[in-house]
Amino acid sequence: MGREIVEVLESSNEEKNLPLSLNHISFICKSVQNSVKFYEQVLGFVLIKRPSSFDFEGAWLFNHGIGIHLLEAEEIPKKRGKINPKDNHISFQCSDMELIIQKLEEMKIEYVKAVVKEGGIKVDQIFFHDPDGYMIEICNCQNLPILPLSTFCPLKTSTSTTTSSSSSASFYGKMQCSGQVEALMMENLAMEMMDISI
Repeated sequence: MGREIVEVLESSNEEKNLPLSLNHISFICKSVQNSVKFYEQVLGFVLIKRPSSFDFEGAWLFNHGIGIHLLEAEEIPKKRGKINPKDNHISFQCSDMELIIQKLEEMKIEYVKAVVKEGGIKVDQIFFHDPDGYMIEICNCQNLPILPLSTFCPLKTSTSTTTSSSSSASFYGKMQCSGQVEALMMENLAMEMMDISI
């Protein structure tokens, strides 16, 4: 009887999941032209058509499954002088960090590097400002597994049979839910303890 209740609760929770995905982010900027150039040249975004009924200056860009909407304004937040990785930012995932560094250096854009290490996994991060001072992060976060902290797991795994070389080295799509993740974590812990004792 207890198991039936759990199954009913889990199925009702699954029905409540909203079919959401990130559509776009919006930034106010001093010069739409300068910001468009930055997002095209540094991050590979493409300028797309925006509704002609808008009565204000702006631009829409798209790539990597996300849109960036730029709105021109005379008053914008002051550009922060120092790059602070703990500040508000938007992050883009990239498997070729060296290419990003090369582009930033060619364009003489100041950046800060950071490294996160977790359980033998290394994630590289690069932080820099856009022309209006908004913080941008580029990281190879695909290396870091997504580990649900609850027993209810709304994350769906990909049913695609094709795997890219960048995702094959990570945990993405390999686990159905937190039970499998927990089992793998315990197995890794046991293996690490065996290494220590030898």
